[in-house]
Amino acid sequence: MPRPKTQSDEDVLEAAHRLIHAHGPEALTFERLSEACGLSGSTLVQRFKSKAALKQRTLLQAWDRLDGKTERLAAAAPRSPAGAIGLLVALSRDYGGIESYAEGLLVLREDLRDPLLRARGASWKASLGDVLDACFASTGSAPPDIGLLMASHWQGSLLWWSFDPTIEVAAYVEESLNRFVTAISARNP
Repeated sequence: MPRPKTQSDEDVLEAAHRLIHAHGPEALTFERLSEACGLSGSTLVQRFKSKAALKQRTLLQAWDRLDGKTERLAAAAPRSPAGAIGLLVALSRDYGGIESYAEGLLVLREDLRDPLLRARGASWKASLGDVLDACFASTGSAPPDIGLLMASHWQGSLLWWSFDPTIEVAAYVEESLNRFVTAISARNP
C-alpha cells in the first residue's frame, strides 16, 4: 500500500502522542512515527526539524486538548462544591488504568524538563484553581485558595490511588474529594 502524501500536523502529532503514551517518551523517533502515521521519515524531519521539537509540539498539542477539555467541563459545571468534584472526576477519567497512569507520569517528566511546557502547566494550574474557587464562592465560607487546595488534594488522590488501584480511578477520586469537601465544610461552617 502506498504511503499517504499528506497528513495534517495535528494528525501526525496525535499519532506521536499515542506512541508516547503506549511506549514512553523515549520511543518517539522519526522512524517509529513514520511507521505509526505512514509519512516518510524525511517528510517528518522536514516538518518538525528535530526530535526535541517534535516532542515539544506533541506535548503542546496535548496541553491544548487538556485546556479545551477543562474549559468545556468548567462551563458545564454547576458553581458549587459538587460541581467542583464533578469537574475533577471527569478529568480523572482520562487517566484510565494503572499502566496508562504510570506512562502519563513519564510524560509529566517531559513537561517538567521543558520551560515552555512547564509554563503551560502553571497556566493550567491557575485557570483550574480559578474555576474551583468559583465553585466554592457560593458557599461564602470557603478558605482562601480553596481551588488550589482542592486541585492539590485531587492530584494527591491520583498518586495514592496508583499505589493500590483496586477500584476505578474516578470512583477513588470522587470518594476522596467528597471527604475533602466534607472536612473543609466542617471547619468553615
